[in-house]
Amino acid sequence: QSLERSQGGLGIGLTLVQNLVQMHGGTVHAFSPGENQGSTFEIRLPCATAEVTPLALPPEPQQQQTERWRISVVADNTKAAKMLAPLHATLGEHDVRTASEGRLALRCLHDFQPQIVLLDIGLPGMDGYEVARKIRAHDGQENLLLAAVTGYGQEDDRRRSKEAGFDEHLVKPIAVAEIVKLLQHPKLRVAL
Repeated sequence: QSLERSQGGLGIGLTLVQNLVQMHGGTVHAFSPGENQGSTFEIRLPCATAEVTPLALPPEPQQQQTERWRISVVADNTKAAKMLAPLHATLGEHDVRTASEGRLALRCLHDFQPQIVLLDIGLPGMDGYEVARKIRAHDGQENLLLAAVTGYGQEDDRRRSKEAGFDEHLVKPIAVAEIVKLLQHPKLRVAL
C-alpha cells in the first residue's frame, strides 16, 4: 500500500469507534453479505438508569505555559488538519496554520516561519519524507521542531523518519499528552 493510501485508510477509524463504544459500555458489530455489497454497522449502547454525574476536570497544571508557538499542521486530509488545529490552539493559545500538501507546507515555512511542524507522512505527490528533507535543506531551520504524524509506528518507520530529518515520530491517533510533551521539547527551549 502506498503512503498516499489511495487504496483506503489505515483502519484507525473502526478501532476508534470500537474503543469509544466499549468505553461507554456498548458493543459494535459489522456485517457484510460479501465483497462490493456494502456493510452494516450496529452499535448498541446501554440506557442510562441513574443520574449521570459529570466527570471532574483534571487539576490545572502548576505552571502555566506562557510561550506562544507558531505551529504548522500538514495533513492531506483537510478535515484531520482542521481537527488538529483547534487542539493545538487550546494548548497555550498557539498560532496554528494548516496545509494540505507538501508544496503548501514549504510555502508556509517561508511565509509563516513556524517553530513546530506536525507533518503527515502520507501526503499526495510529495510525501512527508521528501517535505522533511526539503525543510532541513533550508538554511536557518536547525531549531525547527519537526514531528512526523503517521499511522505507522514500527521501528523501520521511526528509522526512516529520523533519516529524513524528523525530530519526533507521533503515531495516529495522537493523544493530548503527546502534544503537551512535544511542546516541552528541548529544541523549543533553544528557540526562545
